[in-house]
Amino acid sequence: MNSKLTLDQLVAAPKVVLHEHLDGGVRPQTLIEIADEIGHELPATEAGALADWFFDAADSGTLARYLETFDHTIAVSQQADHCFRIASEAAQDLAADGVVYAELRYAPEQQLRGGLSLEAVVEATLAGFAEGERLAEKAGHPIKARTILCGMRHADRTLEVAKLATAYRDKGVVGFDIAGGEIGNPAEAHLPAFEYLRRENMPFTIHAGESVGPESIRGAVSVCGANRIGHGVQLIKDIDLTGDEAKLSNLAHYIRDRRIALEVCPSSNLQTEGAESIETHPIKDLYDLGFRVTVNNDNRLMSRTRTSREFHLLAETFGWGWAEVRRCTENAVKAAFLHHPERRALLEDVVRPAYAALESA
Repeated sequence: MNSKLTLDQLVAAPKVVLHEHLDGGVRPQTLIEIADEIGHELPATEAGALADWFFDAADSGTLARYLETFDHTIAVSQQADHCFRIASEAAQDLAADGVVYAELRYAPEQQLRGGLSLEAVVEATLAGFAEGERLAEKAGHPIKARTILCGMRHADRTLEVAKLATAYRDKGVVGFDIAGGEIGNPAEAHLPAFEYLRRENMPFTIHAGESVGPESIRGAVSVCGANRIGHGVQLIKDIDLTGDEAKLSNLAHYIRDRRIALEVCPSSNLQTEGAESIETHPIKDLYDLGFRVTVNNDNRLMSRTRTSREFHLLAETFGWGWAEVRRCTENAVKAAFLHHPERRALLEDVVRPAYAALESA
């Protein structure tokens, strides 16, 4: 058992986030100010009380109720200056927690109520990330913030958004995803979008195995060809752990063999019934079995969390030390949708030297 890492130690460590919803990390005070400006009614008008409301509502135990909380964050994301502000603050907040690289995802089709075009949403958000990077660098916390564009799995614009993602390739958009309620909305229903992305050589991840079992992951990987899996914790149901040696299904073998990363979000999984408790969360077994596990926030506002807290929770529960934190961070770098030279530089110039120093301290 490793000695317990402190939260302050973990804040100081460089971290990489691959699964972060932009509309799930809005500052409560920003919500209040924009809502007041546009006349949107919130369930609370004081920042602390509003933060409590989001956490309590998201903590109901179902993905459907969890997703309802986004009605408010989406409502304040309908104007270009608001998109800019939210993106800039998200980059700064992640950087202040020691995140050096983040892929933040959002669904631009949900931000058109005020008359913005899809392109205007993307451009305002990318400009906000650039400003957030600049301010974070100035504050002594450098970060690279990149974007994954989401199509909504219960809607019919996924191919359109996939084309939007490729149009902004190398301008800050690095990939594509589908989000929304997993139950009753299989990834395979959006196969034309994924076929298009494969033809265009654009990487994509798919939410799967969060609230639906291994069959959802099988569709995302075997049918659609996902490069990564958002959550993926239900894969544990395809692994027999009752004997002396784990017995993996062909799907589980394939995901491990092909190094398909699992974007695990521990606190969020507890809120959406992806796991019954942190003590029984599949992340430890998946990590111990050699899957490419990464640790992520999902939605910082709804889960009242940050990356350092997620690692601290795992350190407190499973006795994880620097070796486990480093491996998950390196996993995330290797699975990032950056070009290879950028991944290599991030790994060799930032992550590995920092952890070598932390481990020897």
